[in-house]
Amino acid sequence: RSFASQTDGESRLARVLREKFPQASAIKVVDISGGCGAMYEIHIESEEFREKRTVQQHQMVNQALSEEIKHMHGLRIFTSAPKP
Repeated sequence: RSFASQTDGESRLARVLREKFPQASAIKVVDISGGCGAMYEIHIESEEFREKRTVQQHQMVNQALSEEIKHMHGLRIFTSAPKP
């Protein structure tokens, strides 16, 4: 799907994540609920995740999206640090 066809929810979440993770080299947000905004899949590659365990990385994302998560049914998070 092209960037132009992002849903409002996808662009809103991507914007929040870009603010919270300024060092991110890649951020991808996909509405996997069929467009109703109830469930998202998020992929983030950021230097901020280096040296952190997966659970810590996911906590950082949950913290960044704490307000938005209140209105969701589910969230799939995939995080990584850029390859050195």
